[in-house]
This record gives sequence, structure tokens and C-alpha cells, in this order.
Amino acid sequence: MTNIPPPAEELRLLDRELRQLEARRTLLLQRRAWLLGVLRAAGPAGRPPRPAGPPAPGAAPPSAQNVLLTLGGVLLTIAAIAFTVVSWGHLGIGGRSAALGAVTLAALAAPALLLRRSLRSTAEAVAGLGLALTVLDVYAVRHLALSDTDVLGYAAWASAVLAALWAGYGLLLGGLRSPLPTAVVTAQLPMVLWAGAAHAGDHTMTAALLATAAFDTALALRSGVRSVRVVAAAGACVLGLWGAAGAGWLSVRATDPAAAAQAGMLLLFAALIALAAAWRAKGAEVATGAAAAGGLLVVAASGGVLRTVLPAAWTVPAYLACGIALLAAVRTALPSPLRRGTATASAVVQGLAVLWALPVAGIALLGPFRWATRPWSGAPSDARDALLLELPLPHPLPAPLVLAVVAAVLVAASGSLGGTARRAARYGAPLLAWSAAIALPAALQLPYAAGVSAQILVTAALLVAATRSTPAAPHTSDISDTSTTSATPLTSTAFDAATAPALIASVLALVSSVSVAFLSLATSTATLTTLGVLTALHLAVCVRMVRGAAPAPGTAVLAGCAVIAHATALVCAAGAAWGLRPDHTGLLTLTVPALAALAAARLGRHPLAPPVEIMAAASGAVAVALAAGTAPTLALALALGGLIASATALRPDRHHVGYAAGALFVLASWVRLASWEVSAPEAYTLPVTVPALLIGVLRRRRDPEASSWTAYGPGLAMTLLPSLAAAWSDPYWPRPLLLGTAALALTLAGAHRRLRAPLVLGGTVLALVALHELAPYIVQVVGALPRWLPPALAGLLLLVVGATYEQRLRDARRLRNALDRMH
Repeated sequence: MTNIPPPAEELRLLDRELRQLEARRTLLLQRRAWLLGVLRAAGPAGRPPRPAGPPAPGAAPPSAQNVLLTLGGVLLTIAAIAFTVVSWGHLGIGGRSAALGAVTLAALAAPALLLRRSLRSTAEAVAGLGLALTVLDVYAVRHLALSDTDVLGYAAWASAVLAALWAGYGLLLGGLRSPLPTAVVTAQLPMVLWAGAAHAGDHTMTAALLATAAFDTALALRSGVRSVRVVAAAGACVLGLWGAAGAGWLSVRATDPAAAAQAGMLLLFAALIALAAAWRAKGAEVATGAAAAGGLLVVAASGGVLRTVLPAAWTVPAYLACGIALLAAVRTALPSPLRRGTATASAVVQGLAVLWALPVAGIALLGPFRWATRPWSGAPSDARDALLLELPLPHPLPAPLVLAVVAAVLVAASGSLGGTARRAARYGAPLLAWSAAIALPAALQLPYAAGVSAQILVTAALLVAATRSTPAAPHTSDISDTSTTSATPLTSTAFDAATAPALIASVLALVSSVSVAFLSLATSTATLTTLGVLTALHLAVCVRMVRGAAPAPGTAVLAGCAVIAHATALVCAAGAAWGLRPDHTGLLTLTVPALAALAAARLGRHPLAPPVEIMAAASGAVAVALAAGTAPTLALALALGGLIASATALRPDRHHVGYAAGALFVLASWVRLASWEVSAPEAYTLPVTVPALLIGVLRRRRDPEASSWTAYGPGLAMTLLPSLAAAWSDPYWPRPLLLGTAALALTLAGAHRRLRAPLVLGGTVLALVALHELAPYIVQVVGALPRWLPPALAGLLLLVVGATYEQRLRDARRLRNALDRMH
């Protein structure tokens, strides 16, 4: 049974077969051309066979054909121009009209015949010549009969007539591609030229540009010819941007509401064009971009009118209000691209407003740092003078208002956003609100005390937000009930969403506290009060973190660092206010690391403990630096620091801090000895050697296999080497005698206990001390001997060593093996 497919299916099959045949034919033609080239290269071998079928109409290379046709059309056009310009005057009125008209009609009629013969390229070239001849006709008419008319007016009418003529010609001969785009290009001129001929003002010229852009937009949206759509879209973009820029400039220059309204009408006209293009555009991205442009133009139009009514300081808030009003379109039933475009336009307006207002907040935040160069020099008159810098705006009050409004908009709009935009809105809103709060006291010119109090309140509010945003630890059953593969990404996302607000609030609180601490340096009372309040606030946050749920990552570090830093600054400021010397202030500052070490011991393994301990060490370094002016005070500060470190080392998980404690005690003893002008090196080295040897003994008891170099080497070298250097430069005998005796005792003890480090160090030091003591006598003996004796003795020694070389090698190996068997 034969199955006949439906017509549509059969047509599809036929088209596929035809495409396959065309591809096969192209492949065979290429193969034939290659074979012809091979035969020509081999020499004359007979005439190549003719193809079986008729020649293809497109077999000739189209590129060469197009070049020839283009050159011919250009030459004919040049000849026509030369005839019109040069030889026109030699003919009478009838001859002129007949010649140019006949040539033009022939050039315009010839493409129809050429298209019937499928000579499309030739028809395009001749049609281009005909279009050029119509321009020459227009020029000839102007030169012959209408020489007294206005140039711009005649050009406007001529371009309109030519655009209509070429459009009709292109529609009549649908096979030609060039007339319709050429007509569209020519249609860009009439309105602009008419406005120029009428000596129109800026508003009329801008309206002409926008009207032409509207015509291009309609043509680009409705035309079915691709080349026409491309040319019309390009013209709409160029003239639309030109007209919108001109209307915007007119709006900016307007000084009264009437002029601003006129410019606003032009801007609304441009916005209407853009929104119409967005409504009818097929691509989502194009529609979104056009809608965004339309929204910006609406904001420029409405904000320009408000600008002329309101004071100059409120210009940016006026535009911002218009931009926020665009968000009302998001709640409507408009297509999705239009809603996205208007939201984008609103976001652009708000972003520009934020960029305008942020410098005020930046100076309000960073300006107080200049008080570090002039502390306690007197309270300024108000919060704006306390910044010690000029604000970038003469009237800064709208700046914090703009920041606060944008923050409120972000909070309100974050629920309707998704993905990255929602996270950006949630993170950006607190930043903008904080910036507004920082800039508000200076913008309002509050009194200095009120400005400082306001900044402290901002810090307190941020700390409260940080503690309340801390996520609670997940319940064990909730974790166990979920599978690993599905819970991991969800838990991570939820964790980030929960911890980010706490971390942002903690960072902002720390920055605010540092800024207000510098701001309070104007007077001692303000400094002590502010630092005390800041220390108490951060301490309260730390207590809340200890007693509450597990803190968010990062918040514990910031809280611990802040409380120790502010406490250290408070103690230093108190010492300066009480008139203490810097070294005594340093001793007073040691109370901070002492209390911090006690708090860290109570915290145990809480995440707050490590930052507290690190900042305690930094606070101790500040105290030591302050006490460095006087040697006895520095020694006392180092000893107290060693005591604090020793107490910390008693904790099971902090035994390694004992090394730091020992180093601090040693440094304290050295500073004290230096203050007593003690120059004997043993006084500095023995306090290190004795504990080091005791530690080595304890280690050897726990681990008998430990090397003596590790257990005793550092301690012995700490005293032996400096003492040896001092003995070589000491002209007296007690030091070499005592050092030699000690070295001998070490050598014997090392040999008896089979310990390598005491044996080698003691023997080496003993040999060098003996050499130093015997050196004068050896020099005297050598000087008394005959000059030939030293070389003879050296030669004899070499002979003895050479004769007993093998024995010496065996002795050296036995010595090395004996040392290797020692610990």
C-alpha cells in the first residue's frame, strides 16, 4: 500500500532533496575547475569537454562582475556630473531638458528590462546611476529656473521629493535593493532643512530632529525589508540621541518654569518615541534598553521643571523623587521588558544621586582623623567645623536625605528582586543608611557635643543590630533529618544570608567607633567619655556573645579587637589626662592585657578568646613602647609582661606561651643589667643558660633518646661562646681560668655521660682557651729557634703523617663512630 504524505510534508522533502542536489552540483563544479587547472598546467592536451547541461546563470565570478559594474556606474556618474556642470551652458533650454531627462528616464527604465533577464547586479548598477541622475536633475532645475529661491528651503523640498520618488521606484521594482535604503537616508533631511530654512530656534530644531527620529522608529518597526529596518533604526538612534541631548541641554539651561516645560515637552516626546519602540520591539534586550532610555527621559523632563521651582540645593533630590516615581510602573501590567527597563532607569537615577551625596558622608567619616595632629586643642563650634575639612556642597543637608531615601527604597524593593540584585539591595541598604547617619550631624550643623553623641548612638545601634542578627545554632535533629547532598547548598546559602547582616553591622560599628574616637580628641573630657562609652558598649556585646548563641564568623573577631583597642586607648588617654609620664602610662596600660588574659582564661575555647589574646599582646606591645623611655621602667614593664605571659602559659592549651614569658623575663633582666652598667657577658647569658639547661634535663628525662644538641646545645652555647669572645680580649687571667675550668668540667662530664654536645663544646672551648693562653709563649719559642727549624719540623711532621696515614684514618673513623654512639 502506497502512503502519500501531506502536501506540507512532501514540500519539505522536496526542498531537502533540492538542497542536496545543489550542494552536490557545487562540489562537482569545484572538482571540474580543479581538473581544468591541472590540465592547463600539464600543457595543451586537447579541448576540455563541455558540461552536459546548460551553463548556470551564476557561474561567472560575482565579485569581478560587481567590480566592473561599479566602475562603469561611477564613470557614467562622473561623466554626467561633468556634462551638467561644464557642458550645460552650450545647449539651449530644450536641449538641456531633453538630454538630461532622456538620460535619466533611460537609466531608470533600464533596470526593469535587466531584471527580466535576471541581470540583478547590472540592474543595481544602472539604478544607482539613475538615482544619481535624479540628483543632477534637481540641481539643474535649481540652476536653471529656481536660482532665486532659498537654498535650504529648496534642499528641503528636493530631498522630500527625491525620498518619495526613490521610495516609489523601489517599491515598483521590488527586485532592486538600493532605492529603498537610499530613500530612507534622504528622508532624514527634509524636516531639519525646513527648520533651518525657517530660521527656527533651538526648540523647533530639536522638535524637527525628534520628529524625524519618530518617523524612523515607525519605519524600523513596521517595514518588512531588512535593509530599510537597519537604516531606519540607525537614523532613529542617531537623531533620537541628538534630539534628546538637545532637549536635555535646553532643560538644563531653562531658568523659569515655562522654558523648562517647553524643554520637558520635547523630552517627553523623545520618551514617547523610546517607549513606543520598547512596546513594539521584538527582542527583550532591545525593549529593555529602549524602556530604560524612555524612563530616563521622563525623569529629565519632570525633574527639569521641578528644578526651576525648588532651590538649587534640592535639584538632585527633585530628580531622585522623579526617578523613584518610575518604580510605580513595576507594579503595573506592562510587559516584562518595559517593567525591567523602567526599574533600570530608576536604579540609574538613584545611583547617580548616591554618587552625588557620598562625598559628604566620606568627609564626615574621614575628616575627624585630622584631630590626631592637634589633640585636645579645644572644642569646635559645631559638628561641621569639627570635620576640619570643607564639605563639597555649599548646602549639604540634602545629601543625607538622599542616602536615607535610597536606602528605604532598597529595603522596600528587595522583596521583589531576585538573585544578585536582592543581595545587593540587602547589603547596600544598611551601608546607605549608615552613611546618612554619619553625614547628618555635620549637615545639620549640630553642636559639637551633640554631634559626638549622635555618632556614639549610631555605633550603639549598629552593635545592637549585630547582636540581634547573630544566627542561632542549628538543632541537631534538623541536621540529621536532611540528606547530605541536598542540605549542603541550602545550609550554606541560609548561613550566608543569616550571618551577612551581623558581619556588616559589626564592621560599620567598628568604623564608626574609630571615627568618633578621633572626633572626640578635641577635648580631654570628650575623649575620656567617648572612649569609656565605646569600651562599655563593645564589652557588653562581648558579654552578649559569650552568654548567647554562637556568634557569626567575623563578629567575634571584630568585637574582641574593638574592646581591647578602645580600652587601651582609654587607659592611655587617662594617663595623659592625669599628667603621668609616658613610661608610667605604659605601666598603667599593662592592666589591659592583664584583664584580657584573665578574660581569655574564662572564655576557654570560645571564638572570642583568640582575638582577645591577640589584641592583648598588641596592647602589651603598646605599653612596652610607652615605657621604653626609661630603662628601669622598661625592665619592670617587661617583667610584668612576662608575668602575664607566664600566667597564660599555665593553661593546658597555652603552654607554648611560656617561651614568650621566658623571653620577656630575659629581656627584663638584660635591661636592668644595662641600666646598672654591667658589662660582663656572663651576667646576661647565665640567666638564660641555667633555665635552658634545666629544660634540657627535664626533656632528657621524658625522652632519653633526645639528642644532647637539642637538649643542652643552645643553653651551653649561650654562655660559652660570648665568654670565649670576652676571654680572648681580656688581658687578665681570672676569666680564662674560670672558663677553661668550666670547659674542662663539661668535657669530662660529656665523656662520662656519653653526651656529644658538652664534649664537643667543652673540648673546643678548652682548646681555644689553652691556645689563647699559650700563644705568647709559643711565639717566644718560635722566635728563639733557628729559621731552618720550622720548615724542617713541618717536613718531618708530613713524613710521619704520610707514613702512618692508614693508621690515622682508622683513628679518625673510630673517633667518628664514638661520637656517633653518643647522644
